[in-house]
Amino acid sequence: MQFVDEASIIVEAGRGGNGCLSFRREKFIPRGGPDGGDGGHGGSVYLLGDDSLNTLIDFKYQRYYQAESGRPGQGRQMSGRAGSDLTIKVPVGTTVIDEETLEVIADVTEAGQQVLVAQGGRRGLGNIHFKSSTNRAPRRTTSGTDGERRNLRLEMKVMADVGLLGMPNAGKSSLIRAVSAAKPKVADYPFTTLVPSLGVVKLGYHEHFVMADVPGLIEGAAEGAGLGLRFLKHLTRTRLLFHVVDVAPFDESDPAEAARAIAEELEQFSPALSERPRWLVLNKLDLVPEEEREARVQAIVSDLGWEGPVFRISAISSTGTDALVQAAHRWLVEQRQLEIEDEEAAEREQEMRQRMEDEAVARVEARLGRGRKRDVEDDDDDDFDDDEYDVEVEYAP
Repeated sequence: MQFVDEASIIVEAGRGGNGCLSFRREKFIPRGGPDGGDGGHGGSVYLLGDDSLNTLIDFKYQRYYQAESGRPGQGRQMSGRAGSDLTIKVPVGTTVIDEETLEVIADVTEAGQQVLVAQGGRRGLGNIHFKSSTNRAPRRTTSGTDGERRNLRLEMKVMADVGLLGMPNAGKSSLIRAVSAAKPKVADYPFTTLVPSLGVVKLGYHEHFVMADVPGLIEGAAEGAGLGLRFLKHLTRTRLLFHVVDVAPFDESDPAEAARAIAEELEQFSPALSERPRWLVLNKLDLVPEEEREARVQAIVSDLGWEGPVFRISAISSTGTDALVQAAHRWLVEQRQLEIEDEEAAEREQEMRQRMEDEAVARVEARLGRGRKRDVEDDDDDDFDDDEYDVEVEYAP
């Protein structure tokens, strides 16, 4: 299945039904009075989190969604039927943004979470509501109102606790294969990972966490080199980052320089995400002679000036991976407990998430701004006059 993590859709709620203008007309009741019923409310549009979905591909082929309109009222004080609500299923982890106002409408983070995105129109009132002692035969009704119409931007970010960060071919996919049941493609060439993948790391009964692997970055990713920074947004929901570094790259490049380049690209993408706790995971130590390993590790750590946790592993042989995931699980449990007991810690986490959400909105605004600029330039091109130039222009049938 194709992986699609961004989509733009149009949702429109149903229109409310009009009120009815009617008078009671029955035998032997010549002046029965008004009996026009109300219209029905228009249906609303909801988004529903569904954990069985892992892509937004359905929205690539269908972009317009409309709820049912309410039916008009009828005589004999009969109200029109209300329009049925429309529920659209989206993957858990989907952020919903209004493209016109850039308002973040909702963040669907749980299965079964339901979010109203377009309110149905109000019903119209029949003339029965307007009778009075001075107006015994009102001919006044109200019309139903239009339902809300919105252009929505859907952005899916995978729900994970730990994210893997690093250069292509650093061994991120091998690591997630070693510690979970996920089976992303692994090969001896760069960019084998083209889409994010998730793996559940199980450590015992009811003890587990979710790890996310995203395509590798290269220097210049902020300018679009390689696969760019598109998939980094999937790490914004993580609490902890594993910076995986190849200690024995096949091109004999400097591992410390590669690590610095990744850190700079992360900072350009999201200053808030770059402040997340990040552990240095030195991989492929099996390719270094045993007597040289510690010296190689110390050289990289010293060159980087690294002060955080450092782990030495070989993902392909699972050496050191158990200690890594055990430490990560302990840290995650302690962090969650800290946020429960300490209000300041909970506020810091909430502030961090809000900063990343604000950055996401800014990226959407920048993309939409560039898109509108291109549209204007295309409109200007339509004014091009072929007659001003001595060339023959042929148009395809």
